[in-house]
Amino acid sequence: MSADVARRIALAAQGFADARPASPPTRRHLQRVLSRVRLLQLDSVNVAVRAHYMPVFSRLGAYPRELVDDAAWSHSARKPRLLVESWAHEASLVPVADWPLLRSGAKKVGWWHHHTAIAERQPGLVDDILAVVKELGPVGAGAIERALVAGGPRAKDHWGWNWSEVKKVCEYLFGVGALTTGARRGFERLYDLTERVLPPEVLSRSVTAEEGARELVAGAAAALGVATEPDLRDYYRLAPERSRQAVSELVEEGVLEPVAVRGWAAPAYRHVSARVPRAVPGRALLCPFDPLIWERARTERIFDFHYRIEIYVPEAKRVHGYYVFPFLLDGELVGRVDLKADRAAGVLRVQAAHSEPTADHGRVAVELAAELRHMADWLELDDVAVAPRGDLAPALKAVVR
Repeated sequence: MSADVARRIALAAQGFADARPASPPTRRHLQRVLSRVRLLQLDSVNVAVRAHYMPVFSRLGAYPRELVDDAAWSHSARKPRLLVESWAHEASLVPVADWPLLRSGAKKVGWWHHHTAIAERQPGLVDDILAVVKELGPVGAGAIERALVAGGPRAKDHWGWNWSEVKKVCEYLFGVGALTTGARRGFERLYDLTERVLPPEVLSRSVTAEEGARELVAGAAAALGVATEPDLRDYYRLAPERSRQAVSELVEEGVLEPVAVRGWAAPAYRHVSARVPRAVPGRALLCPFDPLIWERARTERIFDFHYRIEIYVPEAKRVHGYYVFPFLLDGELVGRVDLKADRAAGVLRVQAAHSEPTADHGRVAVELAAELRHMADWLELDDVAVAPRGDLAPALKAVVR
């Protein structure tokens, strides 16, 4: 297939060929997005908007963020919990039903295994933490520590990463699935026993590593449309051998179809249900952790768009800005804007605006200005302000209202 067809398949798989709802989005619309992307990555950066809210906005437009909050951190008979926190691509919100797949052994061992030695050396501390969570949960690590540890404040001589052993064991227990997030306070994770968060039928489901890998690769393939094996593996950060075996088995079962995409160096696989729209009209701002673009090599392969997050780059060496949102217009990535929500001033600040070399500055500026205004309204900000940095900034500033 051509690279253009592959691009349209990928966009449709991620939900960008679906029209935004004409009426205010509801839980049903959120479920439609989740059926496409399959997970929402969490990230602590809040310079514009939390990462797990933005992919839903990119696909639905303005929606009540409480839809995601309620789906992830509350439960009732009328509105059962839809999502649970787990390590998937990275720390993510995933459908509750996917929990056994992620606990099956299909994934690579996560970074939390570095804390295994503490848990093994201090089994009593593990027991005490679980007992405190059982009594007080949902509860934050600081409150757990205060319940267990006497004395003054601990040292913070490693830029915030010098966690106490209590925090490290909490993260270990989160990593192995004994704890999950019962609720959030701001962005603070409040731990709870997994058995109190997930329904018994989910917790009791036993899945082998091979079965888990097959289901996760099939899900990744549905979310990506067409992808290489490393693309499929990366979606849930699977162990390489598990991923390769799963791809082979899914090809034999007819779920994946081997294809050659012109311009792609590696073999690719198309999910049998993937559709090919004739065009993908519309526009969307994409946060750095959107599943359409989070794998940078794939983004460059599909869109001919070189993209790197520059948060950790010294300011003087940044090319496009601190927290840059690519702009999708009619199926192409045509520009990028460095965004900051200045909540005190009520302004969505465009700190830099750059266009792709072949893009029409005038049209991109008009469409981007409209989407920035829409985003500002969604974030309850009164204005959009464009700084004079980047080749697209003059045209954008001229049309922002």
